[in-house]
Amino acid sequence: MDKYKIKLQKVLPGEIEKRSFEIITEELGNVELDPLQAPIIKRAIHTSADFDYLENLYFSDNVVKKIQEAIRNGACIVTDTQMAKSGINKKELAKYGGEVYCFMSDEDVAGIAKINGTTRATASMDKAAKLDKKLIFAIGNAPTALVHLYELVKNGKIKPEGIIGVPVGFVNVVEAKELIMELSCPCIVARGRKGGSNIAAAICNALLYGLRDE
Repeated sequence: MDKYKIKLQKVLPGEIEKRSFEIITEELGNVELDPLQAPIIKRAIHTSADFDYLENLYFSDNVVKKIQEAIRNGACIVTDTQMAKSGINKKELAKYGGEVYCFMSDEDVAGIAKINGTTRATASMDKAAKLDKKLIFAIGNAPTALVHLYELVKNGKIKPEGIIGVPVGFVNVVEAKELIMELSCPCIVARGRKGGSNIAAAICNALLYGLRDE
């Protein structure tokens, strides 16, 4: 039975993430990445073990610098799931005066969604639009949130500092992402069906850690 034994790498707990990124870099080989985009792409791959993010992630012009500058100036992050909120490093964001919001579980959001016949994600974008704060949106689950965010921007009701549009799924997901890429707003979008709350949080954290590492 010895020949069936699995050979495990001896890695200390504190070194697992470091070794994971080393493996990702090794497997990328000679692929040349934009130095500002590379940490975001690699963290998305690290979170998902999916190298498709090398090709899937769309970056608008100077989006990394623009969103990081917004964070420096105290911008807050609005997400569409408690999972994404939980995954974002709130201590890092708080260093710059920012907070993370998710309104999906709020009673008033549920009530408005019921009255208007919309999703909670749509209603939560309306609530976010009323905040008197600089906002970055990190959408990893609900394409309806992205669609309504697009409408709010086009109607001049909100001007986000940046949009991270990475919902996962099959219904209106691709189309919602395409709408966001049409805006002049700084954005990072996972084209196609792939994404998720974990990817939204990973991208936020990559942006935050990029500030820490400066």
